[in-house]
Amino acid sequence: MATRFDILLKGYISGTLTPAEAEEFLQLVKDQDHRLPDAVQRLLENEHHPALPPEKEQEMADAILSRARRAERKRIPMYRLAAAAAVLAVLGAGLLFMLNSRRPAAPTPRTATASAAAPGHTKATLILADGTVVPLDSAGERQIGQGIRQSKGQLRYTAEAKSGSIQFNTLATPRGGQFRLTLPDGSRVWLNSASSLHYPTAFNGGQRVVELKGQGYFEIAQAPSQPFIVKVNSMEVQVLGTRFDVMAYPDENVVNTTLLNGAVQVKNAGATRLLRPGQQAVLNGGNNHITIQQADTTKVIAWKNGLFLFDNMDLQTILREVSRWYDVEVVYTVTPSSELYGGAISRNMSLEAVLHLLEGNGFNHLKIEDRKILVLP
Repeated sequence: MATRFDILLKGYISGTLTPAEAEEFLQLVKDQDHRLPDAVQRLLENEHHPALPPEKEQEMADAILSRARRAERKRIPMYRLAAAAAVLAVLGAGLLFMLNSRRPAAPTPRTATASAAAPGHTKATLILADGTVVPLDSAGERQIGQGIRQSKGQLRYTAEAKSGSIQFNTLATPRGGQFRLTLPDGSRVWLNSASSLHYPTAFNGGQRVVELKGQGYFEIAQAPSQPFIVKVNSMEVQVLGTRFDVMAYPDENVVNTTLLNGAVQVKNAGATRLLRPGQQAVLNGGNNHITIQQADTTKVIAWKNGLFLFDNMDLQTILREVSRWYDVEVVYTVTPSSELYGGAISRNMSLEAVLHLLEGNGFNHLKIEDRKILVLP
């Protein structure tokens, strides 16, 4: 027979708990977190999900516990988002999307009427030092040049590249594309859509310097005698060996640097700030001022893991991210609602399906027309 804990966990994951039940579940998790792993295992078995390795079940339990504690501290009803993120991150499929509890009853939504835009996929362009342009996709398996190889959806530089003169290449993703890159020192970079990275074919000097536009997630190979520096306009992020994300799109009014582990220094206009794991440096483009805040790292790198993850986010911010991934333009015929969204959506869904979910709160309707998202009353 299912226990009260099991029943509340199932409701937490399905997003059907009332606010009072959510408070009860959060308190149970806080007081009896040792019960989570077994409860998760029972739930997956009862719901006929594919068997997961023990470490994945533990990862799911840890994600739920971490999110539940964060929601408890903030005292905001984001438990539905927490469940969605945990389940999608572990199972890698499906969809959960809920708005916070302030939403009114939604009328029957007007869904998009045009053929839906396909989601983005693995694609990029490599621009060599001599100006040669090499299209890249998810299927390629080839040697592009000395020490440069494409292996399906990623580009890899090897030690062979150090034998010749150092040149500078650029990897660029279009709107609706993303790609992975292994640099000559073994550092790995994931580029989000509408982004580019300018880098040398070898790191032979006292520093490893690259230039980023857009958004990239970095896992830096350790080399204490050779600091790694990411330049973003006038800002520099300096590291020795760490994992971090930099978001610097020109249509966003801030540049965010988020540290997952290790340590980085963020420099701008003579000011230097040190980040610790879980912190985010926010550079305000209006005044060049850097502030440090705690970050939800799961949300920050959700794009890398195939998710849109919203946590008290307004519609305009969401649609900027959606438009880059689906390569569409957003046109506002009205000022959008100020209501905030929370939820998780797979980036593999069609644009039409995503918009159908977003208009489910009844505040705004969304329509696809000639590769444009129209925001309607």
